[in-house]
Amino acid sequence: MHDNIQQKHHIIVIGAGFAGLQLVRDLHHKNARITLIDQRNHHLFQPLLYQVATTILPTSEIAWPIRRILRSRKDITTLMATVSNDNHQQNKVHFADGGSLSYDTLIIATGARHSYFGHDEWEKHAPGLKTLEDATTIRRRILKAFELAEREADANKRQALLTFAVIGAGPTGVELVGIIAELAQKVLPQEFRNINTQEAKVLLVEAAPKILSVFPKKSSNYAKKALESLGVTVMTGCLVTECTANNITMNNNRTPCHTIIWAAGVKASPAAQWLNVDAYRAGRAIVQNDLSLKQYINIFVIGDTAAISLPQGGFVPGLAPAAKQQGAYIAKLLHNRLNGNQNSKPFYYKHQGNLATIGKRAAIADFGRIQFKGRLAWWVWGLAHIYFLIGTRSRISVAWSWILSYVSGQNSARLITQNEPENKK
Repeated sequence: MHDNIQQKHHIIVIGAGFAGLQLVRDLHHKNARITLIDQRNHHLFQPLLYQVATTILPTSEIAWPIRRILRSRKDITTLMATVSNDNHQQNKVHFADGGSLSYDTLIIATGARHSYFGHDEWEKHAPGLKTLEDATTIRRRILKAFELAEREADANKRQALLTFAVIGAGPTGVELVGIIAELAQKVLPQEFRNINTQEAKVLLVEAAPKILSVFPKKSSNYAKKALESLGVTVMTGCLVTECTANNITMNNNRTPCHTIIWAAGVKASPAAQWLNVDAYRAGRAIVQNDLSLKQYINIFVIGDTAAISLPQGGFVPGLAPAAKQQGAYIAKLLHNRLNGNQNSKPFYYKHQGNLATIGKRAAIADFGRIQFKGRLAWWVWGLAHIYFLIGTRSRISVAWSWILSYVSGQNSARLITQNEPENKK
C-alpha cells in the first residue's frame, strides 16, 4: 500500500491562500498525491482583514484551519512549515528548520507582503495588513490610542493620540479609514468621559493624484466625497518621507500621530530568488502563458507571486478572484497532463470587476460598462464577499455580524487582547 502511494505523481503546493487552496480542492486524480505546505495552519480570507483590524469581525470568522477544510481528502497531506528555498535541480524543497521533500511537480503560491519602498525601518511604526497578526496589532493600536487619550492631560499629546493616518488609498486604505472614522464618529462617543472621540483626525495619505486609482474618475470622486462626509481628511499628491513612533512626515511637513497604518504597496514572496529566475516589479516571478517557468516546465508560479502578462498589456492584478482562477486553471492543466494530454490552452483571466466599501453603508462597484455606488453597491459588495467565504457557518456568522453592526451601530470585536510596549520618543 505504501509503495503504491509513493509511486504516484507527487505534487507539492506551497501556500494555502486563494490560489493554492483552489488548486488542491479542484485537483482530483487517482495517480496523484498532493502535499500542501504553509507556514500557518489556517487559510485566511484577506479581503475582510480590515474588518478584523477595525473591530467589526473577530478573527475566527475569516480564517479556517487548513486541515479541517481538507479533512475528507485522503490524497492530500498538509504540512505546517516554512520553505527556505527550492533546489530545482534535484526537484526538492527545503525547510527552514531542516529536512527536504522531493516533488514531480511544484506549484508556488506564496503570496505577497507589504512593501515599504526601501524604508523597511518604518514597519514597526506603520504595520501593514496581510495576516491575522497584522490585523490584531492594528486593532490593538487603534483601541489603545483612545484609551491612552482618555487619561492624557496634555492637549497636544491627546490630539496626537487621536490622529490616525493610513498611507495608501487603494481599496484597503479606503476601507480602513472609512471604518476608523465611523468608529470615532458614531460608535465610541458615548463610551468615553474625558475625550470627545469625534475630534479624532483620520488621514488618508496618497502619493497619486486621486484615490482608488483602478476605478474610474467618477467613482473615485464619489469615494472621496463620501469619506470626507465621514470626517476623513483625504490627502492626495502627498509623499510620505518619514514614519516614527510619534510622527508622520508628508511633503516635508511633520504631523504628530501615534497610529500609522501602511496600505501603500506590496512585494511578492522571494520565490523568484529561490529559483533564480527573472522577476518583474515587486519581485513577482515572470511566467509563461501556462503559468509555468520558462526554465522549468514542472514548476508553476501563481497568485500574487507571479507576473502574468495580459494580451492588452499590463499584468493580471493581485486580487482574490484572479488567484482562484489561476488555481482552477492549474488543477485542470495537471489533470489533463496526468491523463497524457500535454497540450494546454493559455491561461485566460476573466476580470470580475472592482468593489470597495466606504464605511458601513456605502460602496462603489465597477463592472466595466456597469458602474454604481451607494447602498446598492454596498449590498452587492457584501453578497459577493459572503459568497466567497468557506462554509455555511462562516457565511451566517459574518452576515449576522454585519447586520448587527448595521442596525445597532456597534462593533462586536473591540477587545484589547495582547499588551505591547507603548511607543516611546
